[in-house]
Amino acid sequence: MRAGPDSSCLADLRTTDPRHDKKRIQDTKGGLLKDSYCWILDNADFQRWRDDEQSRLLWIKGDPGKGKTMLLCGIIDELKSQTGLLPYFFCQAADSRINNATAVLRGLIYLLVDEQPSLISHVQKKYDHSGKGLFEDVNAWVALSEILTDVLQDLSLKSTVLIIDALDECVTNRAQLLDLIVQMSSESHSKWIVSSRNWPEIEKRLEIAGEKVNLCLELNAESVSAAVGKYIQHKVDRLARLQRYDSKTRDAVRDHLSSNANDTFLWVALVCQELEKISRRNTRAKLKAFPPGLDDLYERMMEQICSSDDVDICKPILACVTTVYRPITLKEITSLVDMQEDISDDPEYLEEAIRLCGSFLTIRNCTIYFVHQSAKDFLLTKAAGDIFVLKIQEEHHNIFSRSLQVMSEVLQRDMYGLDAPGFPIDKVSQPDPDPLAAVRYSCVHWADHLSDSDSCGKHLEDLQDGGAVDTFLRKKYLYWLEALSLLKNMSQGVLSMAKLEGLLQRRADTSQLKDLVRDTRRFILYHRWAIENSPLQVYASALVFSPARSITKNLYKKEEPEWIAIKSGIEDDWNACLQTLEGHSDFVNAVAFSLDGTVVASASGDRTVKLWDVRSGQEQQKLEGHRGSVKAVAFSPDGTVVASASSDETVKLWDVRSGQEQQTLEGHSDSVSAVAFSPDGTVVASASEDGTVKLWDTRSGQEQQTLEGHSNFVNAVTFSPDGTVVASASEDGTVGLWDVRSGQEQQTLEGHLGSVNTVAFSPDGTVVASASDDGTIKLWDTRSGQEQQTLKGHRGSVNAVAFSLDGTVVASASGDRTVKLWDARSGQEQQTLEGHSDFVNAVTFSPDGTVVVSASDDRTVKLWDVRSGQKQQTLKGHSGSVGAVAFSPDGTVVASASGDGTAKLWDARSGQEQQTLKGHLGSVNAIAFSPDGTVVASASGDRTVKLWDAQSGQEQQMLKGHLSSVSAVAFSPDGTAVVSASGDGTVKLWDARSRQEQQTLKGHLGSVNAVAFSPDGTVVASASDDGTIKLWDARSGQEQQTLKGHLGPVSAVAFSPDGTVVASASYRTVKLWHAQSGQEQQTLKVDFPLREILFLNNESYLNTDRGVLDITPTRSSSTSSVTIPLFVNEKWIVRGSEALLWIPPEYRARSVAVFGGLVVLGHASGRVSMIVFTLQAQV
Repeated sequence: MRAGPDSSCLADLRTTDPRHDKKRIQDTKGGLLKDSYCWILDNADFQRWRDDEQSRLLWIKGDPGKGKTMLLCGIIDELKSQTGLLPYFFCQAADSRINNATAVLRGLIYLLVDEQPSLISHVQKKYDHSGKGLFEDVNAWVALSEILTDVLQDLSLKSTVLIIDALDECVTNRAQLLDLIVQMSSESHSKWIVSSRNWPEIEKRLEIAGEKVNLCLELNAESVSAAVGKYIQHKVDRLARLQRYDSKTRDAVRDHLSSNANDTFLWVALVCQELEKISRRNTRAKLKAFPPGLDDLYERMMEQICSSDDVDICKPILACVTTVYRPITLKEITSLVDMQEDISDDPEYLEEAIRLCGSFLTIRNCTIYFVHQSAKDFLLTKAAGDIFVLKIQEEHHNIFSRSLQVMSEVLQRDMYGLDAPGFPIDKVSQPDPDPLAAVRYSCVHWADHLSDSDSCGKHLEDLQDGGAVDTFLRKKYLYWLEALSLLKNMSQGVLSMAKLEGLLQRRADTSQLKDLVRDTRRFILYHRWAIENSPLQVYASALVFSPARSITKNLYKKEEPEWIAIKSGIEDDWNACLQTLEGHSDFVNAVAFSLDGTVVASASGDRTVKLWDVRSGQEQQKLEGHRGSVKAVAFSPDGTVVASASSDETVKLWDVRSGQEQQTLEGHSDSVSAVAFSPDGTVVASASEDGTVKLWDTRSGQEQQTLEGHSNFVNAVTFSPDGTVVASASEDGTVGLWDVRSGQEQQTLEGHLGSVNTVAFSPDGTVVASASDDGTIKLWDTRSGQEQQTLKGHRGSVNAVAFSLDGTVVASASGDRTVKLWDARSGQEQQTLEGHSDFVNAVTFSPDGTVVVSASDDRTVKLWDVRSGQKQQTLKGHSGSVGAVAFSPDGTVVASASGDGTAKLWDARSGQEQQTLKGHLGSVNAIAFSPDGTVVASASGDRTVKLWDAQSGQEQQMLKGHLSSVSAVAFSPDGTAVVSASGDGTVKLWDARSRQEQQTLKGHLGSVNAVAFSPDGTVVASASDDGTIKLWDARSGQEQQTLKGHLGPVSAVAFSPDGTVVASASYRTVKLWHAQSGQEQQTLKVDFPLREILFLNNESYLNTDRGVLDITPTRSSSTSSVTIPLFVNEKWIVRGSEALLWIPPEYRARSVAVFGGLVVLGHASGRVSMIVFTLQAQV
């Protein structure tokens, strides 16, 4: 590998070096014989491809064993000196490194870049942005396709021939690879050679290529036969030397091979391999035992195994290797096959046992492979009765049973010795020896084998209460999840639990196991992200944040961290939310289900569309190309195309399989808000802020109609089920119904008191539902235009609405952060789904009506189970978002302030609510304790400050005078004065006893967000949206200093204990200032916006609303871990640089307070959670 800045990029790109694969293949097959391939150089079809500039694709096809791979090896050697660049790749179905389309592209690009280093620029620019994930994540195919396209269009590229062998052995995404080959062979100046078996599906896709040359080996039988003859002569000469044949034996062997080879190289190779095992004197007598044809030869090999003394060893090995879903290692097979200890414990004995299996198997790098794909095909189709005791389902059950047994023996807590609870998976190194080596296959595939043994009957006992599965889940489930994370295969775990739940649906006698599996599935769905990214969080976050009555949580109580205790705020039962899909970096504006319900598409302000696998929650594709926020997304009826609408004024059509952009529809003059397909998929409708709806032909991309009539933005559009009518929803407060053919408006539905945000047809087309900023959903008769129902219940704008497939249920999404389900006939609310922490923008039903998916400004997509009938739990706490929390000076009481207009006081030890402070007429924005803890001050959107007795909860005083919402409040150090800050741009000083306003401090040019007294009470600091901090004389009200330097609104301010330093916070920065001179002393970067800051007594730390922040420029690494304080960022509770506890999306805080080891989280749902960390315990 070359040294330099590009070396890491090349190293990460490399999954294999095709040059090494070529040498290995040639060595395995006994070397490359020029006489066996040189015939093709004189072949007319080959010469036409080579010499004709227009003939860019050569397809060499033939039956198994015809020598295609060695033929291509020879072509590569011959073309090396005749062409500039010659990248190539060898596919092998049995090798997971080189049996997929992504690996092919990585191999080709690797050789191109290695041979012409200047081409690295096409890879490097993407690699610098994404790192190794560019080549490995779900979007690797899309990225690599673009890179290869760019490389092949590079003007500096030398003449290039690309060669791919064995396309039939490209197991994953072969169709995509074929399509790309056809596309590139026609669009670039490069030439291609590919080989495969005679498969119709490959022929069908390659047939599209314009100038393609077919070279069929069966049609060149004479040349192939001559080549095989030369190969036979070569192999016989080698055998004669090795075995010391006399001339008669040598001639007999040659004649037999020539007479029976049927022009098949593989047959010759296998027979010669068997002849090496036969003594010279028996060779001629045994020759007739080798029948012509591959299948007949395989049959003979099988007969030999069955009649040998080793049959009891060979049959189980062959049965296992034939049944497993991927090639397994020598260590793995000892776990899956019951064999004698002297064999399983001795690698040499084990390899010998594999070699006893005739010539069916080979070993490479301690992994067992079939010698050829045709060998596995034979065992499955023609020798199944020989290798399987009864049938393959029995072998599936054997593998399942052995897997459960070995996992139960091996799996335990912290198998890789990570120790740290937040140790990230991308920093995990596999230990040597690997404690998971023998169970890697079992961890991933045990449930698959159980499922595939379904018809054999044995699995019935395993799926009983108290059976093998029940026992495994009760004793080893958490350790299995840890192992899956270490193996980077959590998605397979999700699928395994879904498969297990499906198997139990048909059983009526397993009530306890059904409940357990249902709970374990909810557990992995809910906590997948945490476990996937930090394996040991399965014992921390997953157990801490699971509901109190979770079966899994209670089974593994002993595994909960000793250093964490929950005080309050955790749900009792699982709610209706099945999964939360995270990955977007901005608001999620829209979601859609594919017609078969297997894929969800999400559209985001981060300019991307993501496609997600519904069962596993895995991201499948990331569609990039829009230059603005993506506002809407829709699937075509056949599920092959996704349409997206963007603020960049365009609609894009994407191929779902490849992720490639197909068309860009341009014509709108403003942001495109919505998009929909007609029921037959031939038309796309788009709605825009330019006030129009446009209809487009999906094939040509041509605009067909423009529907004009709305007087404001058009927010939504949809087709009627029969495709004859389009409905549009507008900012003008109306819904329009349009005739698709004529483009004429048929009806205008009026009645909403605000903007209409969305519209949907019932499945039978008789009803239209509309949702509005006025907080209501209206149901309309499509024929008469009459309003039928008004559904009321949301406390904010309704942003989306959808009908269930049978039309009986309406789902609505709102700015109040909830999704509601309504009875479409009666208009009664059935269910409220709570869990999002910000506006919910979109909602839709799965095609079978069992799942609702929602998208939110909290950047998540949630899947909800609507079958469970689970009502949302009544949570102790506020009924509105908790915007502020504060501790009393002694840390015994927590105060919370909410958008519901109340403040609550909680016992910090027990988590019990003590008082509810009611009286404000608007949201409570801020809360503070007096220095002695006897008085609580609250600041409200009703423009007042209230003072409350902390013990009785009685209101003592109301301070009026601000002209706008009061955003902050604080007491003077002696408790005699109160300072308040307001959106009116002023700061007010009040006498705490008399309620009299003492001073109004004016000077800020924006809302004032925070205030603080100096330790001696003589100075007030204020922080404002105008980006400044002002220091004021508390007695005279005169401005002393204006501190400038922040680039945005300043959210928090505090004095140091000695009053010499002022700290201020703005978005993700904290600044320290000299209080007297106003000079900036230090700037700190933080990873989360701060709303409150306060110096601790030693001045080395700032206590913030997210925890304690170290502001010492350098700190010795020897500092005791016990003294390092806690901090809460967006997703983690951390201590210093150590991540301790991952916070699930539903528990991420709008406000935070930390007092020693007690962390208080105030949530958008109104819940207040308290978590106690025992800092003295070793984490």
